[in-house]
Amino acid sequence: MRSFGSDNNSGVHPRIIRALTEANIDHTIAYGDDPWTRQAEVEIRTLLEDSSVEPFFLFNGTGANVVALQACTLPFHSVICAATAHIAVDECGSPVKLTGASLKEAVTPNGKLTPELVLPHLHGFGFEHHSQPKVIAISQTTELGTCYTPDELKALADLAHAHDMYLFVDGTRIANACAYLNVTLKEITTDCGVDIFTLGGTKNGLMFGEALVPLRKELAAHLKYYRKQTTQLYSKMRYIAAQFIPYLNENLWLENAQKSNASARSLWNKMQHVKGIEITQPVESNALFFILPKEITDKLRERYFFYDWDESRNEMRLVCSWDTTQQDVDDFINYLRQLTD
Repeated sequence: MRSFGSDNNSGVHPRIIRALTEANIDHTIAYGDDPWTRQAEVEIRTLLEDSSVEPFFLFNGTGANVVALQACTLPFHSVICAATAHIAVDECGSPVKLTGASLKEAVTPNGKLTPELVLPHLHGFGFEHHSQPKVIAISQTTELGTCYTPDELKALADLAHAHDMYLFVDGTRIANACAYLNVTLKEITTDCGVDIFTLGGTKNGLMFGEALVPLRKELAAHLKYYRKQTTQLYSKMRYIAAQFIPYLNENLWLENAQKSNASARSLWNKMQHVKGIEITQPVESNALFFILPKEITDKLRERYFFYDWDESRNEMRLVCSWDTTQQDVDDFINYLRQLTD
């Protein structure tokens, strides 16, 4: 089966499989007190050019997001996010349940928050009848596949800090943003004033695992306890950490993202010439959103798996993976043209 349903559907990069096999020897200390975890921490510090950073490794993206927000909030706080944000739509209410904080959702045309969209939610400070704004939470890339530029990130960070708030970046696809913008990880995190972010692996060639990176000392202080309480502390931590060593040291994180982005760009180049199609978002990462008549997309589903995005207007989403090939793209386009010509 070849699919454009999600980058969760793809397999594991062979180098990552090898890293897991290499780590699967002998005994070692559990819960992260092992040499693989220490080395993976070094790799993240090296990318960020900051020896003081204390990364934390977790199972999955939802868990990483929840633990990050727990570090930033108290139950009377609020988190401002896009209405399409993963924490608002796709995490079954876990951020609210496990932090007690409320979500304030802003409608955006392209998945991206701006200071203008955030400002209406910045009120009620010090008033006990209102939840207190504490976090601006964004996804990089967004759920619509768009990317925040360094200047856009800096503007949000400046706004957050001016109100004694934090900027949190859900970076499950942050590698795709780096690839599209041609910037380093440091240039779209620490250099922009980001306070805490996740570094995704699962959607980009790893078997499982995300890294959570606090960039302010006070946010790191209790993370190990939140991680344990949120059931994200893996006893055999070496298997998460061992993946991150070649992933970062051998530049797989960026190369895999470049490949998935390139496949999405190839899809876009060909799909924009399909009769009757509407591409609804700019293609800035590994996702493409489009509208076609339902009778065509129903036929398309007979051969390919993909998700609805907005059923009210028959908007669909395609996502490319690190292992999407040009043959995959060509076969999809050829079948689509058979349906539309």
